[in-house]
Amino acid sequence: MSQLLRVQNFTVSQDGFGAGEHQSLERPFGTADPGAMFAWAGATASWPNRTEPGGGRGLDDYFTRDFSRNIGAEIMGSNKFSPHRGPWKDHGWRGWWGEEPPFHTPVFVLTHHTRPSFTLADTTFHFIDADPAAALALAREAADGKDVRLGGGAATIRSFLDAGLVDTLHVAVSPVSIGAGSRLWKSPQELDDRFHHEVVPSPSGVAHHLFWRR
Repeated sequence: MSQLLRVQNFTVSQDGFGAGEHQSLERPFGTADPGAMFAWAGATASWPNRTEPGGGRGLDDYFTRDFSRNIGAEIMGSNKFSPHRGPWKDHGWRGWWGEEPPFHTPVFVLTHHTRPSFTLADTTFHFIDADPAAALALAREAADGKDVRLGGGAATIRSFLDAGLVDTLHVAVSPVSIGAGSRLWKSPQELDDRFHHEVVPSPSGVAHHLFWRR
């Protein structure tokens, strides 16, 4: 069975941005409001950060539960891992996610400024200076026969799309506007020449866009 490269549960605004401008330590998504962007997932019973019982069990919950299905490794851009730009001043920053990151797999962070790998719980972060094809080869080897998730941000996903490496995408379009920032697309129809494309609306107000390679 072939190992797929999957974009899974990536959320963009209705004007196509995955994050706003001016990312900082205090604002991982810049000027975008993550509470509004990700409300669809946070309201589900399967949201991993849920601290109280409850949550919905409908379509949005299905996609939330599907996030980790058959995933053996993740690739992400450096701005998903950190707000820092340029060379590392030190290695104290270990991601946004605390001592138990939600990935549970090897994670390959694309960066021009490499640093030693480290492990938190069951997630090991590797820092690589590699083009999309080389990064995918490393991730597939580490995934041990499972699929590889391409986690973002938007610029990283675009680079893998431009290289023709993405097999499937699930993109949730949230009913908010950002106006500027890191853009995945101006219109989802931009991908229709390369992918089959279906849209499933949710009662939460998001539209789930599903793409698979032609």
